[in-house]
Amino acid sequence: MNIDALLSELRGFARAEQILLNEPMSRHTTFRVGGPADVLLLADSGEQVRRALAAAVDAGAPALVVGNGSNLLVRDGGLRGLVILLGEAFSEIERAGNVVIAQAGASLARVAAFAQANALSGLEFASGIPGTLGGGCAMNAGAYGGQLSDVLLDAQVLLGGEVRTLTREDMQMGYRTTLPLREGGVVLSARFGLTPDDPETILARMKDLNARRRDKQPLNFPSAGSTFKRPEGHFAGALIEQSGLKGRAVGGAQVSEKHAGFIINAGGATAADVVGLIRVVQDEVEARFGVRLEPEVRILGED
Repeated sequence: MNIDALLSELRGFARAEQILLNEPMSRHTTFRVGGPADVLLLADSGEQVRRALAAAVDAGAPALVVGNGSNLLVRDGGLRGLVILLGEAFSEIERAGNVVIAQAGASLARVAAFAQANALSGLEFASGIPGTLGGGCAMNAGAYGGQLSDVLLDAQVLLGGEVRTLTREDMQMGYRTTLPLREGGVVLSARFGLTPDDPETILARMKDLNARRRDKQPLNFPSAGSTFKRPEGHFAGALIEQSGLKGRAVGGAQVSEKHAGFIINAGGATAADVVGLIRVVQDEVEARFGVRLEPEVRILGED
């Protein structure tokens, strides 16, 4: 891996302030833990993403594209190579009739608020999801009975070095999975087909969903949302609670007292604490119920 060569190529198309060295990933994940990325690029266009990924290949460096880091746990040793962050610099949202078009770095909350302000219904469920549009589309994010596949028309996806338009059917969207996620593609933007409705009615639905979220979830602590995928025929949170694990802690990581499906950073947690607690939960639930919980959060990086 040639970091100097990587930096040289990046500086050919990105401004100096877009390129951060040894950047702590704790600043870019909702868990607020994680060691440094060798190089982090604050991308502002799909073309920058394409060129940065090509530069990483040329330099023999691994590359990772992230959004809000809301489903990401970076180990304490950090990430080698290049991290491309799609955030505020790549977050435009616009309307065309009953269609909302948004870039990957726009938060799902902002996209939902934009739709509401434009009297368009269909994204209310997304108003409390903490991730960005790109990651949300790649994972087919959902909540309270809705998911992005319900309203997605198509997405611009960088796949195999070229930008392609994938329809909802092309995206092969299932439970927390899509073709881009499985194939290493990067969602750059998406179009959603929505339904006209009274903006105050839409807002009332959003407020109701967010009140329910605040009532049931530990939103006052850093976390990555639901830590585990829903096992077939079960609910992860119920299995964890029935195993007597509410409040169980490893270092600063804790199984939430409010919702057992959440592992939280209760204060001063390291990534190793979180990973250790995930394993405790997996082992004890499996011992009691014969079900091996699978993390929904992506665990990446070096110890």
